[in-house]
Amino acid sequence: MTNSDVETGSRKGLPPWAKKTIAVVVALIVLVIAYYALAAFVPRWWAQRIAGLADGGFTRGVLWGLLFGILCTAIPISLLAWIWQVRNWRYHRGLQIVFGVLALVVALPNLMTLAVVLGTGNGAHAGERILDVDAPGFRGATLIGAILGALAAMVFVVALTRYRKRGRDLKQARVDLERRRVEQERLDARRDAEKELGRSVDDVPPGSHRL
Repeated sequence: MTNSDVETGSRKGLPPWAKKTIAVVVALIVLVIAYYALAAFVPRWWAQRIAGLADGGFTRGVLWGLLFGILCTAIPISLLAWIWQVRNWRYHRGLQIVFGVLALVVALPNLMTLAVVLGTGNGAHAGERILDVDAPGFRGATLIGAILGALAAMVFVVALTRYRKRGRDLKQARVDLERRRVEQERLDARRDAEKELGRSVDDVPPGSHRL
């Protein structure tokens, strides 16, 4: 093996499949570490924020729960519906990404509440205790608000779909009406021309081309 072969091999380094495997493994490790770090921090942090808003009051806990539950469910569902609605637009890829990111951001409060309720770690248990003491009624109200928000979003999506379908039907009806009007004008012009020549439409020889 010559020196040039050694230099070429050193420049090539690892094969592509090995590089991809290492990248995937590193990404998985980072995701696992991030998950456990967030699972330990986010539920406790979010419960403290809600406790500060509710300030130990049952009514305030319920009202904040309904507010987060409705808005942070209805808005993300509506944004996800728009991802489908804009699929035929000119710059739909960019809009779909923006709508997806916005939907995730708006849904974060409900996702963090869900992490407190369904979490099994120490952070989730600490968050539950904080909410029980300083924000009573928040979790139940959030669930009710999420159901109401989902129903409201479904009504909005159905109404939007019907409105857009009605618009398409009206546009097609206008196109059909305009086409029939043009055809009628052509027929009237042909009849007028035939009258000027002293003929009627029935006098056209068989087999002749008719517009």
